[in-house]
Amino acid sequence: MKHLNIHELVLCGLFIALITTGTFIRIPVGTDVYTLQFMFTLLAGLVLGPRLGAMAVGSYVLLGLLGVPVFAAGGGPAYILQPTFGYLLAFILQAWFCGFCVRLYTDVSYRSLLLANLGGMGIVYTIGIAWFYLASNYVIAAPIPLWTAIFYCGVLQALPDFLLCLAAAAIALRCYRSGIWVEEKNSAQMHKEMYI
Repeated sequence: MKHLNIHELVLCGLFIALITTGTFIRIPVGTDVYTLQFMFTLLAGLVLGPRLGAMAVGSYVLLGLLGVPVFAAGGGPAYILQPTFGYLLAFILQAWFCGFCVRLYTDVSYRSLLLANLGGMGIVYTIGIAWFYLASNYVIAAPIPLWTAIFYCGVLQALPDFLLCLAAAAIALRCYRSGIWVEEKNSAQMHKEMYI
């Protein structure tokens, strides 16, 4: 595995800090409260690429599991049993997916960034809602029907998260045009170079 250089380490550390900060920025909308955690995990993948993006988000999750209070409700290994832990796991895959998809394009555009974000949002919803349902019904003994979980964890969250997808695409495009962007070779390029 390739070692990280200083530039990559700094960027990963920056995104770990941004994700942590975003977790505690609370935006009240009616009776609900939303955070910017989702937006910064999207940006980690878009700006850092699949490998570094997943590494940054994975390091954030690992810090929380080790007991550093970076999660919304603290931290520690017991957090795995929380119904919302599935979202944290999904953020890692989401970051990889967004970074990978965007780097398939030869010309990065707002549209390609937004499409990657929407795919990432689908990943987070699928894993997050499934974990929420299973943990609620079989771990903490707080039964909830599947459709109720989909409604409260998916339908009601969709509009705010879509707006964060829009914002993340706009910010990532600015980063791309400003040169604050990590270029990664895709797997086909790396495979080809191994035999040259």
